[in-house]
Amino acid sequence: MQQKTYLQGSNYEHPRLPVVHEAGNGTNMHDPGSSSSPTQDTWTHDDDLLAQKLKERLGLRHLIGESPAFLAVVQKIPEVARYKATVLLTGETGTGKEVCARAIHYLSPRATKPLVPVNCGAIPVDLVENELFGHERGAFTDATVAQSGLIHEADGGTLFLDEVDCLPLLAQVKLLRFLQERQYRPLGSTKTRTVDVRVIAATNVDAEAAVRTGKLRRDLYYRLNTLPLLLPPLRERRKDVLLLARHFLTKYTHEYGKPVTGFSAEAVQKLLLYHWPGNVRELEHIVERAVLLTAHVVISAADIGLPHADEVESFHQAKSKVIIQFERDYVQGLLLAYQGNIAKAARAAQKNRRAFWQLLRKHHIDAQRFKTGAVFPLDNQTSAPGQICPPSEW
Repeated sequence: MQQKTYLQGSNYEHPRLPVVHEAGNGTNMHDPGSSSSPTQDTWTHDDDLLAQKLKERLGLRHLIGESPAFLAVVQKIPEVARYKATVLLTGETGTGKEVCARAIHYLSPRATKPLVPVNCGAIPVDLVENELFGHERGAFTDATVAQSGLIHEADGGTLFLDEVDCLPLLAQVKLLRFLQERQYRPLGSTKTRTVDVRVIAATNVDAEAAVRTGKLRRDLYYRLNTLPLLLPPLRERRKDVLLLARHFLTKYTHEYGKPVTGFSAEAVQKLLLYHWPGNVRELEHIVERAVLLTAHVVISAADIGLPHADEVESFHQAKSKVIIQFERDYVQGLLLAYQGNIAKAARAAQKNRRAFWQLLRKHHIDAQRFKTGAVFPLDNQTSAPGQICPPSEW
C-alpha cells in the first residue's frame, strides 16, 4: 500500500538537499546527501555555506506572520531543530503544523537526510504496524517479499507522524517502545533493528483531553511531549491575515497566470472580520478560489466567498471573548507559578481568596492540576462546574 504524504519539498535549488517524497511499500527513498552520492567526496566549504543558506530558506520561508503569538513559536524552531528530542506540535487544523515540521527538519543537522511524513489517520487500522515497521517474507498470506517500513525509510532523518492520536492503541504501545529504545522488530521477524530517527508528532485535538478519554495513551503522550510547540489559530493572529492573503495572492497569480494585483478595501474588511475556523489553510483556499474566479484586476468583496460572512461579531461579543481568555490564562499562569497554592495566587493577583475562587469556578479550573507532581490532571481529577473546593476547604 502506498502511504501518501502531504508535505511538499524540492531539491531543485541544490542537488544535495533531499526531496520530500511519497513513502510507502517498495518505494526507494531518494537521498542526495547519502554516502552513495557520486558528488559526496567533492563537498567543499562553499557548498556548506550554500547548503546552510538553503536550509534556512527552505525551513523558514513558508512561516509567514508578524503577530507576537506566532513569532513566539517561530523563534523557538531553530533551537528546537538543533536537538534530536521528540517534538509534539499541537494546534487546530490548518494552523501550519506540517510546515512547522518541515522547518524543524530543514534547520536540523538531518537536513540532508529523508523527511518522511505519515498521515496516521489515513492508514487503515489493520495496516498501521506494517506501514510503520515493515514485514519479512511470509509474515502473512500476501507477504511474498520482505518490505521495509516507514521507520526504516526515515533512518538518519526525520519521521513526521501527523494525527498521531489516530493510531490504534496497540500501535501506540509499539511506537512507545520504539521511542524509548529506537529499536523495532518488523512483522514476522525475530531480529530487532536499530535506527537513528528523529520523531516529530502532531495532533489537532486537545492532547490532554485525548489522554483522559483513552484515545491517546498517557505514557506515549509524555514521551512525545518532550518539546511541545502550540501553533496559535488564525483568529489570534488577526494582523497576519492580510499578510498571508497577499502571499497567497502572489503565489496563485503566478501559478495560474492571472493579472490580479490586489484586494479592494471592502474585500480586505471582509477578510479581517471573518473568524477563520479553518485557519491558514482555509484562507489559502479562499484566496486561490478568488484568483481563479474573479473577472477583475482587483479582487472585490463579492469574489471572497466566505460561509456565514455576514455574521460579524459585535464589539461587545469580541471584547467578552478576549476578557474570558485573558482571565483564564492569567489565573492558570498564577496557579502554575505558585504550584496550585490558591492563597498565594490570590495574594499575587491582589484579590481576596473568595473572589479568586469565583474566578476558578467561572472558568472550571482545578487548582489540583498545578500542584507539584500533578501538572497534568489524573482522569479522576478533572473538574466540572461546581466541583471546585470552596475557600473553607483550602
